[in-house]
Amino acid sequence: MEETWDREVICEICRVQLSRAAIAKSLTGLDLSVLEQPKRLININLAVRMDNGKVRFFPAYRVLYNDARGPGKGGIRFHPNVHMEEIKELAFLMALKCACTDIPFGGAKGGVKVDPKKHSEHEMERISRAYIREFAHFIGPDTDIPAPDVNTNSTTMAWMLNEYEKIVGHSAPAVITGKPLELGGSQGRDYSTSLGGAIVLREYLAKKKSGLKKASIAVQGFGNVGMHMARILFEWGAKIVAVSDSSTGIFDSGGINVKKAIEHKATGKSFETFPKGKKISNEELLELKVDVLIPAAVEDQVNDSNKDNIQAKTILEMANGPVTPTADDLLDRKGVEIIPDILANSGGVMVSYFEWVQNRNGKYWEEKEVNAMLEEKMVKAFNEVHALKEEEKINYRKAAYVLAIKRILKAEELRGNLSKPSK
Repeated sequence: MEETWDREVICEICRVQLSRAAIAKSLTGLDLSVLEQPKRLININLAVRMDNGKVRFFPAYRVLYNDARGPGKGGIRFHPNVHMEEIKELAFLMALKCACTDIPFGGAKGGVKVDPKKHSEHEMERISRAYIREFAHFIGPDTDIPAPDVNTNSTTMAWMLNEYEKIVGHSAPAVITGKPLELGGSQGRDYSTSLGGAIVLREYLAKKKSGLKKASIAVQGFGNVGMHMARILFEWGAKIVAVSDSSTGIFDSGGINVKKAIEHKATGKSFETFPKGKKISNEELLELKVDVLIPAAVEDQVNDSNKDNIQAKTILEMANGPVTPTADDLLDRKGVEIIPDILANSGGVMVSYFEWVQNRNGKYWEEKEVNAMLEEKMVKAFNEVHALKEEEKINYRKAAYVLAIKRILKAEELRGNLSKPSK
């Protein structure tokens, strides 16, 4: 009898992406069903007392997608639009990201449906601690290792670490990454995602026989990733012609002084009041005619509504899933090269891995050592994806997916978890 999976369990976007990757000849005949559904899904309503004494409930999630290559790894996001399908997709991408860059982790993700802008710091701390109390038995240094994500940071991780250690009764710094340095965090972690992406872009442009200094670059999003991305590329001599925050963008064909843009934002002001450059919307930024577009905000920014208007030659995905599958197909046919998120923004999880290793060994590296190791690993990962792209005559996304999937399936095969081929 043919086996069927519960449609509530299967990650539909994951299934679609697996089907796309399966076109590559090296995946033909392999059993991909093991990756169509997560290993574990948990949905808990957190009961949290507010500052006014009333108790409110917040839907909370944790998905362990695959752990064939090692403990689950993935951030915890706080956002009013968090839902299970999103968390499943992000956990799937984390599994691929760790495999693509050859980190010995699986993929996981977590989230709480909450708007941090509507709550005090004390309420957010209670929500953070409640999350760990409910999920403590499903995470651990050898099981599933959380980290920061959207609207969470090192302070959030400090609260969560403290709560976890109260529960287990001993020090356990390796249970969470992205912590403050004083609690076992790693040097360089704050900007590691951006540095990893900048290294990938540098290597890509070198393969194209051009260079950073010749490229016009637009960066959508000026949070931690986008801001550091623009800063690093600017310091390396690149011409950043456009940047944007959540409300406004600025464009200057001659190049933006990113240092001054950062100083402006540090005062709490929007780009609306930035003294130089033409004011543009986020939508207009995405449609600029530039050499490199870097979506570094949230998912689904390049989609059916604007895919026909994208003029960038290359897209470097620094957000998770910023290009929808249908937009991806069209842009691929138009010759736009897209460097996928599972490669481009993997610097963060790479340094999270370094942090976990340091916590386990009790030996901590200096910032320059961390950055040197990050560069070595990112260059190696890019070269492996590029080599597979050239060998199989496929695009970068398919090459990254195929490389990651083959590594995960090999681990599943060695564990005896794959179906044997029919005779």
